[in-house]
Amino acid sequence: MTQTTQPPVRAVLLDIEGTTLPVSFVHDILFPYARKALPQLLRTRADDPEVSAQLAEIARLAPGTPPLRQLDAWMDADAKVAPLKALQGMVWAQGYADGVLKATLFPDVVPALRCWAAAGVALAVYSSGSVAAQKLIYGHTTEGDLSSVFVGFYDLQMGGKREADSYRRIVQDAQWTPADVLFLSDVVAELDAAAQAGLQTCQIVRPADGTQPGTTHPVAATLTEVARRFGLPHAEAA
Repeated sequence: MTQTTQPPVRAVLLDIEGTTLPVSFVHDILFPYARKALPQLLRTRADDPEVSAQLAEIARLAPGTPPLRQLDAWMDADAKVAPLKALQGMVWAQGYADGVLKATLFPDVVPALRCWAAAGVALAVYSSGSVAAQKLIYGHTTEGDLSSVFVGFYDLQMGGKREADSYRRIVQDAQWTPADVLFLSDVVAELDAAAQAGLQTCQIVRPADGTQPGTTHPVAATLTEVARRFGLPHAEAA
């Protein structure tokens, strides 16, 4: 049987939800918090240019529908629309600033990220959530501010996560070699796209999230397993 040698991993690109952060934090904490806080935001900051721009975009996308009703409908549908994401980001920013919100990452994540960064492995985030929302999550965790371990944050401005060209853009922007980059995600279709762009891939299958393992990519339950499988530094506490 012929063995293939994988290139050493010099950079790791990470998804957030279902990979480093439990799905439950997003759906059970962040989303309900935003739904509760949005009415007050629209009442008290409607004249704020940042808010009024999003209200104008809601009116363009859903003419004749009251903004809050439309936001509720989008939240019910878990829609990925810009004005909803922007307004959610504003209320989350306030929640993090007030200390009401703190992200609880999977226990293996913080030791692994710190270990990899200290060893010179470049780390970056690619998520459907806005760059601002990504920085809020990693800047306000129960274990402190982790944002400094990352060299880059990428969102849908780079393109959809199931499109190979998105990963090509990220690699080009970061000035990485595709084969040196490992992409971690719980979603097989995203991993397929990254592999098509020449990246190494590994599916993160978190039992707590009920992730179903695929058959076309390496699988790991923790970042500790990822480190062992891909020759990355090990964090003993992970």
